[in-house]
Amino acid sequence: MASMAFTSSVNLGFRSLPSCRTRSPSLNLKSNRQSQRSHLKQPCSLSITNPFVGSFTSNSATAKSGSVPNRSVYVKATAVPAKPAQPWQGAAMKPLFASIATGVILWLVPQPSGVSRNAWQLLSIFLATIVGIITQPLPLGAVALMGLGACVLTRTLTFAAAFSAFGDPIPWLIALAFFFARGFIKTGLGNRIAYQFVSLFGSSSLGLGYSLVFSEALLAPAIPSVSARAGGIFLPLVKSLCVACGSNAGDGTENKLGSWLMLTCFQTSVISSAMFLTAMAANPLSANLAFGTINQTIGWMDWAKAAIVPGLVSLIVVPLLLYVIYPPSVKSSPDAPKLAREKLEKMGPMSQNEIIMAATLLLTVGLWVFGGVLNVDAVTAAILGLSVLLITGVVTWKECLAESVAWDTLTWFAALIAMAGYLNKYGLISWFSQTVVKFVGGLGLSWQLSFGILVLLYFYSHYFFASGAAHIGAMFTAFLSVASALGTPPYFAAMVLAFLSNLMGGITHYGIGSAPVFYGANYVPLAKWWGYGFLVSIVNIIIWLGVGGVWWKAIGLW
Repeated sequence: MASMAFTSSVNLGFRSLPSCRTRSPSLNLKSNRQSQRSHLKQPCSLSITNPFVGSFTSNSATAKSGSVPNRSVYVKATAVPAKPAQPWQGAAMKPLFASIATGVILWLVPQPSGVSRNAWQLLSIFLATIVGIITQPLPLGAVALMGLGACVLTRTLTFAAAFSAFGDPIPWLIALAFFFARGFIKTGLGNRIAYQFVSLFGSSSLGLGYSLVFSEALLAPAIPSVSARAGGIFLPLVKSLCVACGSNAGDGTENKLGSWLMLTCFQTSVISSAMFLTAMAANPLSANLAFGTINQTIGWMDWAKAAIVPGLVSLIVVPLLLYVIYPPSVKSSPDAPKLAREKLEKMGPMSQNEIIMAATLLLTVGLWVFGGVLNVDAVTAAILGLSVLLITGVVTWKECLAESVAWDTLTWFAALIAMAGYLNKYGLISWFSQTVVKFVGGLGLSWQLSFGILVLLYFYSHYFFASGAAHIGAMFTAFLSVASALGTPPYFAAMVLAFLSNLMGGITHYGIGSAPVFYGANYVPLAKWWGYGFLVSIVNIIIWLGVGGVWWKAIGLW
């Protein structure tokens, strides 16, 4: 409202007023008793300020008995600036509509013969959720929770079935990894180890990346959980290195080092998992299913011997490829080793909390290594380690609750595991496998071409799985049986499918245990994560079937 002033003459319906004065915002009266007794012959001034309208002032002449005074009223209205409109806090509507439309359209399409209605409905909700996770109309956890809600609302799943994966150990192991990372960084132990790495390998970003890649590969055969390796050991270390080099998530410095380093460590974790029988929890399942299908045993040395050459080539090529196509902005830092040594000197000896954190980490890693002998699984070992940190105060429960990324990751990963698991239970995966088998078998191609088609279908169907073990359990036997029936050497086919069961985890941010760990650090946007994941998958397939094929021929695998 524009500022304005006007004057008017009014008749006030009273004979007299006491002498008074007001202060805004309240009305205060000051009386002159003497003038009251003398029939109020003194002038009256009344000032009223209204904070919402303006200022009103009235002056009167001396009131005479029986006369009506003339009053002049001055009104000044001052505009009050309007509050700015609150920004929209809800979902991004276009991505939300795209997600819902995907589910509705597929829901309305009649299901193919051999597929139950429940399976088809669940597939439509699952794909709608995946579209929502890709386009992100809301945070990932919210999208996944809405997907579970749709499953329960449409009675596609019961509440117990929809939320059953919240009792699965893998999502909890990933969440616990974030709590470990909190203690690792809070105590300064992460910075200390990071500065040690930088002092040895930090003159170039590429050298730093390779040092982490081969460190993880050395630990892989001893720690059978890729989630534990990624979350409990390497995520805290990589985050500390990024922070030490001035690369933080969310402040525009991600590309200095963190984006490339996170993506590199993730993509190479699936390679190291493929290199050893004991490097991923689902690898023994592949070996067992192979024995049941072709009656041939895949031993630890057999696996390692076949995988070592293509594995080493991939470990060298993939970081270099990502360095070229998704480079860090800081490539060379010749002064970094010197600065890191100075930082270490400033830090002095290890603090008590650092010592507790280091001892707890060694205890947890020891249980991961020897857990099979001691009958202690990976998530139990992680809970024990976190308990030590909570009891000693190295990490507080309030800090754990504040780790929003951990709880968000737990929510969306568990939701996808539940939906993917029930797709298998409802028979959709079995129907898909049989359809592929009939299609490829009817093409009349050579075993090499037929096996190539089977490999691609097996590999890229992993977009529908949030677990390597679930994929192996659902499709490994069917694809191995068909490959053998089409003339592929059975032992060769079993080994290739087993290796690919790890490598396929790199195509999404939910396909293997290390994916949500590194993605959850928020250094790499989802579109780039999927895009570079697809590109690296092509490179890995070429290396493992090309270089690997030559090596396998040399060692008599086919």
